[in-house]
Amino acid sequence: MSRPTPCALLAAPLAVALIAGGTAACGSSKPPAATPTAAGTAQSSAAQPSAAQPSAAQPSAASAQTAPTRHVFVINLENKGYATTFGPASPAPYLSRTLRGQGVLLEQYHGTAHNSLPNYLAQISGQGPNPRQQADCPMFSPFIGADKGPATVAPQQAVGSGCAYPASVPTLAGQLTAKGLTWKGYLEDMGADSAREPATCAHPALGAPDPTQHASATDAYATKHNPFVYFRSVTDSPSCDRNVVNLGALTGDLAQSASTPNLAYITPNLCHDGHDAPCAGGEPGGLISADAWLKMWVPRILASPAYRQDGLLVVTFDESDAPQADSSASGGEVPGPNAGKPGIVGPGGGRVGGVVVSPRTTAGTTSSAGYNHYSLLASIEDIFGLPHLGFAGQAGLPRFGSDIYSAR
Repeated sequence: MSRPTPCALLAAPLAVALIAGGTAACGSSKPPAATPTAAGTAQSSAAQPSAAQPSAAQPSAASAQTAPTRHVFVINLENKGYATTFGPASPAPYLSRTLRGQGVLLEQYHGTAHNSLPNYLAQISGQGPNPRQQADCPMFSPFIGADKGPATVAPQQAVGSGCAYPASVPTLAGQLTAKGLTWKGYLEDMGADSAREPATCAHPALGAPDPTQHASATDAYATKHNPFVYFRSVTDSPSCDRNVVNLGALTGDLAQSASTPNLAYITPNLCHDGHDAPCAGGEPGGLISADAWLKMWVPRILASPAYRQDGLLVVTFDESDAPQADSSASGGEVPGPNAGKPGIVGPGGGRVGGVVVSPRTTAGTTSSAGYNHYSLLASIEDIFGLPHLGFAGQAGLPRFGSDIYSAR
């Protein structure tokens, strides 16, 4: 039995009303100097540009005071370069035109590694990759520290190799919990085939093969796109079953602001994130299926009480098409202790782009700041008043500032 398509699912009753996505002309503007705005105040601190991208539009970085956002929604799509997604012939008109016209286009946003997994890990921990993670961890091996030398090196990098980090490695999830804030990972298809994985906190046993590396016709959940389960601090906690859940739970959680987590980390399945084309269930996949999925789910988010009250939505991609296609970097990215080339053949995960939409962004604007996944982590930590983990604390790393929070 094949999975229903996004269009078919759209007919199902929703707990929140859908809104139509408006369009606006997408202008190109450089972020202004860091000055107070209605969205918040940013103090100037020059970010160090990388050789991978222009330096003309660095937003304020250190000591940034962000907008009063209290609900952040992050959606990751898969394996597409910027020109494919946001170019004039894009097969994703909802993302590249409609949603882009509602917020800020991040035209120099880059992945931090190849292949998929280390990019997701970077977004919630600031950890750089190691070779097993670059291979997407087909065996769910424990992270083993180096035989000699320190267990960690600056900035907070665990030294060693493997997949599942020990509980001593901190995460954004742990930071939020410690501050009394809430988070959830919403994973499409998790548990669709109960013989393959459970519907909550799904991951292989330590040392076992990962059966979710490839989709079936009925289940396209991928552990490698669920970063939370690579941290023992999450999986060893009883709260994992409450916080790492199937995407279906999102509709009910969006019904009220009180039931919407402060961080909603949303991962489509291997078909709807654009990874597979064609898909095992018969859909076309690629950006066509990803765009249809966004067109169904993003209006639900934008119509939710939490978003309308104080929300921010980020849609981006984990990495470019492939290491050989683009392994460029931005944000002054440097390699960590475990992989000399995070992009396998280059310094990063390639240029992917992204869109930020919020009541505090200006519709149809563009930022050419050199953001990456570490920037996203740092910007979320700024929002919630948290210290920066790992490479999110790198000196000069661009973080969301007046180029993003520009609404007046």
